[in-house]
Amino acid sequence: MPLVSTGELVGQARAAGHGVAAFNVITLEHAEAIALGAERAGTPAILQISENAVRFHGGRLPAIAAATAAVAHASPARLALHLDHVTDVELLRAAHPEGFSSVMFDASKLAYGENVKATADAVRWGHERGLWIEAELGEVGGKEGEAPLDAHTPGVRTDPAEAAAYVADTGVDALAVAVGSSHAMTERTASLDHELIASLAAAVPVPLVLHGSSGVPDAEIRRAIASGMVKINVGTALNTAFTGEVRGFLAAHGTVVDPRKYLAPAREAMAGTVAGFLGLLA
Repeated sequence: MPLVSTGELVGQARAAGHGVAAFNVITLEHAEAIALGAERAGTPAILQISENAVRFHGGRLPAIAAATAAVAHASPARLALHLDHVTDVELLRAAHPEGFSSVMFDASKLAYGENVKATADAVRWGHERGLWIEAELGEVGGKEGEAPLDAHTPGVRTDPAEAAAYVADTGVDALAVAVGSSHAMTERTASLDHELIASLAAAVPVPLVLHGSSGVPDAEIRRAIASGMVKINVGTALNTAFTGEVRGFLAAHGTVVDPRKYLAPAREAMAGTVAGFLGLLA
């Protein structure tokens, strides 16, 4: 099936009061597992490639983008292609030629005024080319290379009044907010601030995005969607399923050298994780 746009999937989910999940792609097996999980769930999904994943592939976007898009085209599921956590303006500019319909431009580490200016410039450039632009306000934390972040630290969470001003001044199409989750959690123990989610949803006219959803329990995700969260980002949960399956297989089959033997069950484990998350969203 042809790629659909991220904006279309997010808009439809928001109108229906549902969530839409975005899953991180690192390898071809990730992309295949996401497509397979979406097919099994009968639900759309977003395949997203992060700046860190591009760095893993030698800083070269075209190959992993083309492979991921090819998987989506071969699938009967409705799938979108999104470029995530982009801090490099040159990578932002590479998105459109490679078939991405959306980019998350991440200037959240900058001071507020610098964040607004950099993001507004990215939005202006992206909108001229038909790109849907997501940004982040607050500190979700937990990305590779960052010190651990306590989601309850004062000043970390997104302020609704500041969020409203930020959206108005930047023109972003969606806003990732800090409400208690954190990237790279391997246990699902995060407790979200649902009152804050509802306040943010009321304060801004654009869809809200939950980063770090791998560490959020099922009931918390459902409640977050009911409170106004729309795009649900999942990455580490796929890696946990993948790596756990590979470890178990190699422990039981110590002489195997053919990677297909352990990549196939690892891909299947990720597909099951994808289908499980997608089942939470309606």
